[in-house]
Order: sequence, then C-alpha cells, then structure tokens
Amino acid sequence: MELQERLKEVWSKIDAAGRDAGRPARSVQLVAVSKTFDADTIRLAIEAGQRIFGENRVQESQGKWPELKAETPGIELHLIGPLQSNKAAEAVALFDVIETIDREKIARAIAEEMKRQGKVLRLYVQVNTGLEPQKAGVAPGDTAAFVNFCRSELGLTIEGLMCIPPADENPGPHFALLAKLAEKCGVQRLSMGMSGDYEIAIAFGATSVRVGSAIFGAR
Repeated sequence: MELQERLKEVWSKIDAAGRDAGRPARSVQLVAVSKTFDADTIRLAIEAGQRIFGENRVQESQGKWPELKAETPGIELHLIGPLQSNKAAEAVALFDVIETIDREKIARAIAEEMKRQGKVLRLYVQVNTGLEPQKAGVAPGDTAAFVNFCRSELGLTIEGLMCIPPADENPGPHFALLAKLAEKCGVQRLSMGMSGDYEIAIAFGATSVRVGSAIFGAR
C-alpha cells in the first residue's frame, strides 16, 4: 500500500472511531509523525492534503521543515519529543505547537523565548501516566500544580495534556486518567493515541492522535 493510501485509511479509521464515540465529524486532529523520514517522503503526505505533522527532535526538524513550510502555507508543526532548554530558541522559532512541557526549567525557557521572539505557541503539558522512570512527563499527582505554575507564574496558556502510555499495558486506563486530569486542570485538548491504539484513544476523548508508522511505514 502506498503512503497516500495508508494516510487515507488512517483518516477513515479516525472518522469511524469518532462516529462510534458520538463525536462530531473531523473533531479529532491527525498529527502525522514524520520523524526520521526525509522531505520528499513528507511531501507525499502534504500532496494528499495532510497539514499537521509531528517531529521528535529539533535538530532533525531544522534540516527539512523550514523549506517544507515555505513551500506549503498552513503547515502546523508539533514538537512531540523531549526538549532540552538549550534548544528552546530553535524550537520556538520552528514549531507551532510544543506538546512536551514537563518541568519548570523548560517552561521558563519557552516563556522567555516566546517573549523574545514575539511568538505565541500552543502548549501542552506531558504527563507520565505510568510513572515510568525512563520516560519524560509530569507525575499525574503533580499535573494540576504544574499547569497552575505555568499559568500563574509564567503567564503561559496551556491548552492541553499529552501522554504516552507504557508499551506493555492496556492504554485505556491511561487515556482515562489523562482525560480526568484535563478536566481537573480546565484544559480542553488531549493529545493521546499512536499507531497501535489511536482508535482506543478517540473513544476516551482524544482531540488529537499522533500516528507515524501506520502512515509512513516502518522506520
């Protein structure tokens, strides 16, 4: 199956999952995860109408996305991988959405860079729902306080929460937890669900899903 056919199939499954969950049509955004794929491969998805993409690394993204964004107006680029504070300036310059705010140092760096560059990015807090030591993210019990810190101390607008459930666990309880935390924090958007579980995530209220291999193939 060609990339554009795979993309069409993913959209079909998103729409079906949304209908099954009683959601309005096209109320779930598809973030096509293009990490490790080159500009020519990404152009195939753009030609098929995809406009929202996710990348894990700032440096890799700098090598392909300035040109791609210049070619096609309306591209929305999400950073969905861990961010180091020394890359904050480059991240704010290139990305439209950062989904991985997870500690005070990063939040401060992003706030300072947005002010310096005169840009307003859309921001998510990443939650480590499985409390995995090797994984980034705020602990569930600390999420509300951290969101409040970002808002009250730094003046940041946090629009959503993001999570990556443990690979060896049922993702449903993790998605349910993230939805509960979002309600507690007063945020409207939930970035959850990847190639193997995005239909489940939609059932639990995902407003965006991050799908890579189901579109682009194995890395």
